[in-house]
Amino acid sequence: MPSHNASQKDAEDFRILFVADVVGRPGRVALSAILPQLKDELQPHLTIVNGENSAGGFGITAATTEELRASGADLVTTGNHVWDQKQFVTEIAEVERVLRPYNFPPGAPGIGALVLQADGEDVLVMNLQGRVFLPDLDDPFRAADEVLATFGEPKIVFCDMHAEATSEKTAMGWHLDGRVSAVVGTHTHIPTADARVLPGGTAYVTDVGMVGPRDSVIGVQKEAALRRFLTGMPSRFETATGVVTFNSVLVRISRHTGRATSIQRIDREHT
Repeated sequence: MPSHNASQKDAEDFRILFVADVVGRPGRVALSAILPQLKDELQPHLTIVNGENSAGGFGITAATTEELRASGADLVTTGNHVWDQKQFVTEIAEVERVLRPYNFPPGAPGIGALVLQADGEDVLVMNLQGRVFLPDLDDPFRAADEVLATFGEPKIVFCDMHAEATSEKTAMGWHLDGRVSAVVGTHTHIPTADARVLPGGTAYVTDVGMVGPRDSVIGVQKEAALRRFLTGMPSRFETATGVVTFNSVLVRISRHTGRATSIQRIDREHT
């Protein structure tokens, strides 16, 4: 017969903490200040961080990946800025537990999905990128189907859907409802107020937000962004400074069914 401890573990929800797009050095500093304490408080079994803007606000490097991991990220996801720092094209093969969107065409370096073990559970994590208003990669919907078919659909499945259009992210939530544990949207750096569990048991939110300067335009200096909007002329974007907003979600998942039981926004600020 199972022990009392084993029965307790079966009844306990599996917890995944997902931290939104980390923007530049301000984001990395805020992550290192907030995430360890947050993990102590929430006791997640798996912590995933989107790090595609962690290097200077555009792209990611092996060095910034290590910073994210040192702050408490078990796995790092990315998106359309994954190759902005050119050295990462070769570095990605040298770092562990970093995903680039799965729907890059064949021949792109890196991987877009993996199964890892956490607290005795096999967890499949996939990273997808939308095509609306973004570079035209392979179809993310068919890519999601391919991931599930390839990896045999472990009970707990988590998807970072990195996309511009809210409609495309919402559609992915419905496409995967009942087949994955959670679909969380990234990319816009603006948190949305629609976090919920869909009827099939998939936790969903259109955009988690960012870990980046609050008084900015999606993380960059507002003056430079305004110049571009007002004049239509190129303007060099730099990561803003000041108070940093920290956006994340905590997803609770039934170990027995793989269905989400709740999704909760966790927001903080760092000065």
